[in-house]
Amino acid sequence: MNDRLIKACRREETDATPVWFMRQAGRFLPEYRKIRVKHDLVEICKDPELCAKVSTLPVETLDVDAAILFSDIMLPLEGMGVKFEIEEGIGPVIKKPVQNFENANSLTPLQPKADLPYILEAISATKKKLDSQVPLIGFCGAPFTLASYLIEGHATREFVKTKRLMYNDPKTWHLLMENLSTSMALYLREQIKAGVDVIQVFDSWVGCLGPQDYHRYVLPYSHKIFNRLRDTDTHTIHFGTGTANLLEEMKQAGGDVIGVDWRIPIDTAWRRIGYDVAIQGNLDPVVLLADIDLVKSHTADILKRVQGRRGHIFNLGHGILPNTPKQNVADLVRFVHEHTREK
Repeated sequence: MNDRLIKACRREETDATPVWFMRQAGRFLPEYRKIRVKHDLVEICKDPELCAKVSTLPVETLDVDAAILFSDIMLPLEGMGVKFEIEEGIGPVIKKPVQNFENANSLTPLQPKADLPYILEAISATKKKLDSQVPLIGFCGAPFTLASYLIEGHATREFVKTKRLMYNDPKTWHLLMENLSTSMALYLREQIKAGVDVIQVFDSWVGCLGPQDYHRYVLPYSHKIFNRLRDTDTHTIHFGTGTANLLEEMKQAGGDVIGVDWRIPIDTAWRRIGYDVAIQGNLDPVVLLADIDLVKSHTADILKRVQGRRGHIFNLGHGILPNTPKQNVADLVRFVHEHTREK
């Protein structure tokens, strides 16, 4: 197996810096768009063989160093009794948002084997199709990000409803976060049993908080998830966006690797979190829409800042954008490998 990613998670020496991308199997790939003509996102996620086909496309066409399971952070909520639809151009829309203690208390504890058998089957199918070429990354949404979806009902920029409930109704907030963290920990453990090699916890929205609120309302629940994975010996990545003000707190919450976005220089971020953890990032996804020479220039700057230190996983600061040229992505992977390969 190409174990660059695993070694980087352990902060061990690698023959080249590992590269993978969030949303690497998404809408920018022509091969994926062909599949989407006949199948919507949820249909792909719930068809293990089709999911395996999509999940492995980037490995076959881009030479990335890991596959990530093609799924969605919202799917476990379905098993908890939450009804939602994923609307094109909008994202998940919750039919009945959480507004009070009764709503939060009505969530059903997730039973991954019973509620999400198609995901566990997809993991097995993807591992089989990968045939030990590269590691497979599993994932879940972090409690704060999932709670925000449940409270807001859809994507937002202000998080007014979320923060208002968090501040004004802490009893409901802590019940909701406890339910979500318990269920996500169980979900990830089943993914690991099914065969994933690395876990990433997505806290895409937590950057809307300040350190004090994060420490009080979020950290204990994210920590609970990472703590419950310790005995699995599976490496974990803790990812967020807009979190330059929360890096120390995120490290405290847990993760072998801390993901950082483009809003902070990667050397500054690593110095702040400490070199006893690995780091992932941190090219701006929009850079990939530019001329390839500019892409390489930005990438070279990131690699220069890392200075060859063990434990760097090259990635974007968020997911690949739909109109990204596929050739730019492939050229970026090749550039990182060639630029960092052992001479």
